[in-house]
Amino acid sequence: MLAPDADVNKNTGIGAYISFPFCRQKCTYCNFSSGVFPAYLKDQYRAALEAEIAAELWAEPPETVYLGGGTPSLLDPEELGSILGRLPGAPWKEATIEAAPGTVTRERAAAWRSLGINRVSLGVQSFVPQEIRATGRNHTATQVLLEIDALCGEGLNNINVDLIAGLPYQTDQSWRESLDWIEELAPPHVSVYMLEADEASRLGREILHGGTRYGAGAVPGDDQIAALYLEAVARFAALGIYRYEISNFARPGHESLHNLKYWRREPYRGFGAGAHSFDGLRRWSNVESAWEYVKRWSAGASPVDHIERLSDTQSMEEHFFVGLRQTTGIVPAEREWVRFAEPIRRLIDSGLLERDEERLRLTGRGVLLSNLVFEEFVNS
Repeated sequence: MLAPDADVNKNTGIGAYISFPFCRQKCTYCNFSSGVFPAYLKDQYRAALEAEIAAELWAEPPETVYLGGGTPSLLDPEELGSILGRLPGAPWKEATIEAAPGTVTRERAAAWRSLGINRVSLGVQSFVPQEIRATGRNHTATQVLLEIDALCGEGLNNINVDLIAGLPYQTDQSWRESLDWIEELAPPHVSVYMLEADEASRLGREILHGGTRYGAGAVPGDDQIAALYLEAVARFAALGIYRYEISNFARPGHESLHNLKYWRREPYRGFGAGAHSFDGLRRWSNVESAWEYVKRWSAGASPVDHIERLSDTQSMEEHFFVGLRQTTGIVPAEREWVRFAEPIRRLIDSGLLERDEERLRLTGRGVLLSNLVFEEFVNS
């Protein structure tokens, strides 16, 4: 179902992403370059991060800020304040911090709000004990409830809850238990990610190589994962939480303004290890490793590992495989209709895309097969 007035949250300025790749433990499903590192590296990393932010020559202050990880909620308020103090533009239109259950307290929530944070994304993933343990986490559903109460008690009501469909030992019944908790907690935003097996995570490697560690042998099949996802779509819509992007659902007016920048190809600047940036014409990224990031800073070298100026063809391809993730779809330019005429026709005929006057969007079936759809617009 299309979110009511899904296009109302149009952004006008740049976004800032800050990477903090430090965790208490490495989750089995995680394919990011985050992990458990020595305390001294965290101090050096923060110094390098603050230096990178301070050196930025802003044409305009950012309107959105996103602190991702890793687990940036592990930062002491003083450390977080020192990092955010390097950014212009406070108070920002939206400032999000990712938090893991077990790191949220009433005191921290109050400190976050005083520093300009007005949105919190909780990486819950599941409310079911066996599934939680399989990920390497140890939180409980009651703990999440108490931490959301703490956030709301300090005025941080703009909360996202992450769930993963396809965790080891997940069943139709256990998935409904997690969805029941969403109904009980009533967050304004929910993200649902379908588990993907890749070599970058421990669980993914086990699945791909036929192993059994980390519960790999108890991961639901692809068809069941798709069914779990569809159940969440229907359940959330009944609660007034509408899908506005393949993995993201929100009550009207609570869409993630920062993440919308990615899907709408608006400019953003990334700081820290593995952070990416986009200015409309170029994309560039920093080195993935926190160790290498600090090493380069210590040597007075740039953390940028890759930079690319996009061709017209690449920009058109991106418009399709990024923009079509949105439930509202995209309005192709005239030259894009011409260039992609054949894949558009083929995908409409196969029921994966639909056209509404000048707008293209994924069908319900197209969402489940979105990777196949996006491949049609790359190097076509």
